[in-house]
Amino acid sequence: MTRQNSLTLSDIIRFRLYNQQISETKFKKPADVVKWLGAVQGQDYSGAKWSIALRLPNVNDVEIEKAIADKKIIRTWPVRGTLHFVSADDIRWMLSLAASELILGNTTRDKQLGLDRKKYERSFTILNEALRGGKQLIRGELIGVLKNGGIKADGIQLSHILQWAGLQQIICFGIRRGKQFTYTLLDEWIPENKTLSRDEALAELAKRYFISRGPATLQDFIWWSGLSSTNVRKGLEMIKAKLVSKTLDDKTYWMPESKRTSGSSKVYLLPGFDEYLISYKDRGAIIEQKLFKQINAGGGILSPTIIINGKVAGTWKREFRKDKVIIKLKTLNSFTKADRRAIYNAAERYGEFNSMPVKMLY
Repeated sequence: MTRQNSLTLSDIIRFRLYNQQISETKFKKPADVVKWLGAVQGQDYSGAKWSIALRLPNVNDVEIEKAIADKKIIRTWPVRGTLHFVSADDIRWMLSLAASELILGNTTRDKQLGLDRKKYERSFTILNEALRGGKQLIRGELIGVLKNGGIKADGIQLSHILQWAGLQQIICFGIRRGKQFTYTLLDEWIPENKTLSRDEALAELAKRYFISRGPATLQDFIWWSGLSSTNVRKGLEMIKAKLVSKTLDDKTYWMPESKRTSGSSKVYLLPGFDEYLISYKDRGAIIEQKLFKQINAGGGILSPTIIINGKVAGTWKREFRKDKVIIKLKTLNSFTKADRRAIYNAAERYGEFNSMPVKMLY
């Protein structure tokens, strides 16, 4: 049975940091973090790896890459039509849940690009033939094999074909070849996997979201999942007995049973699309609306952020040199000496993740 009482902004911050495994973590492996969160936004590949690592004790980039190479976590399009990392155990039921609504939502744009069902199906046949036998091809090679099969597609057309092939569970990302991403057949990459009925999948996605990201509202879940409000309400209804509900400013927030947490006083350097920001339609608890434009460059791009006391206090950029990582900071407000020390400690952790020393520029 759900219990309802009041909530404060500081409560929201504290519990989100805790439930997202940022302020404390109970996991040791990348796949466990990804499974807990359901999906980790992955369009910024290096940023997504850091999102996973900062939720683990002393994990470095090599270990994240190994989890990818070992097929423990997979990069594909399971949520909002955007690239995410998901656990190999979850990939099929998540794609099945997302596919119908996402593909329908692309209909108008497909017409503008000259893509129809016949062209898609021909493309899928070509991709199956080209990738069969464990092959992993980069975009340029896929353009060539599609062209040889009578399908001219590059740029945005190719992106739509690859995304739809991912949603149809034909392809997923393989292991990078140098700095280029490869694509491979999902059935060969992950031959066996569990499936869920649609209702089971809705309930599972709702459970993962609210337990790992609560306190959160129904509107937050609609935004994050990309599903219709009808499906989202249905998913919440099936699992809300496992949650508690709390209110703030006439909004209802859902979350797992409250636990003692260590607070929100630590400083974190989050990548631009970290789930701490991207998971919620309403980010008012984390950043004031008047400041949001300073971290949002437009086009859906979110800058990497400095989090102090659970709130956005500035942005940061990193530049890799031969022998070090240069981190440049930009404040939204002034930093105290204690803030600067804590930021440096957080930056050192990022340097350890990349196995390189750090130099700070304010």
